[in-house]
Amino acid sequence: MGLYDRDYARENTSAYTNNTRSDTQIISFVKETYKLFAASMMAGAVGAYVGVPIAGTISAYFIPLFILEIGLLIGLFFVKRKPGINLVVMFSFVFMTGLMLAPLLAKTLGMSGGGAIIGNAFAMTSLIFGAMSFYAIKTTKDFSGYGKPLMIALVVIIIFSVINMFMGSPLMSIIISGVVVLLFSILVVYDTQNIIKGAYETPIDGAIALYLDFLNIFTALLHLFGIFKGDD
Repeated sequence: MGLYDRDYARENTSAYTNNTRSDTQIISFVKETYKLFAASMMAGAVGAYVGVPIAGTISAYFIPLFILEIGLLIGLFFVKRKPGINLVVMFSFVFMTGLMLAPLLAKTLGMSGGGAIIGNAFAMTSLIFGAMSFYAIKTTKDFSGYGKPLMIALVVIIIFSVINMFMGSPLMSIIISGVVVLLFSILVVYDTQNIIKGAYETPIDGAIALYLDFLNIFTALLHLFGIFKGDD
């Protein structure tokens, strides 16, 4: 399902609120965050493009590659304030996420109308992401206090996802994917508001948070569309 511990970016955020940053600094922070987010999207797409032709090999080495992927995400926390190496680790991580998505993309492309499924999933993800980002900017409701409940919900979903790996229930897969779309849609609002407030320690933290929101919504929709389109 491509779920990740997104809470790594929460360290020390209380020390980086809009009370300690000027409006100019926050605007600059937001611009840098979204530049890195856009670059991350491109790096992830390159990873997927490279990975689709070797999807079988990626599946065969899934566990070590997944460990490498998570290791890069954890490592990013330690180097995020070190210029140069932080970007290398960041783009290595997002490239790996695209690479690890390749088996699902290859499977979908092998289905009848697979290209349309992927296109529709991406378009729907973009629509949801854009709508929730707009809502985050326009709403007067403050979602900053939703962090802990959202992380608890994420842990619960991960647990049920692992359980379903052994059960293989299509119905549970549909439910999990639907909840993932809902959860990460709310997280888009949560992360967008935190970025606007300058509540992240670095722009990399905000960019990765947004990237993982988009990735998980897209992956969940891809699962949903693939299930409904499949013959099983």
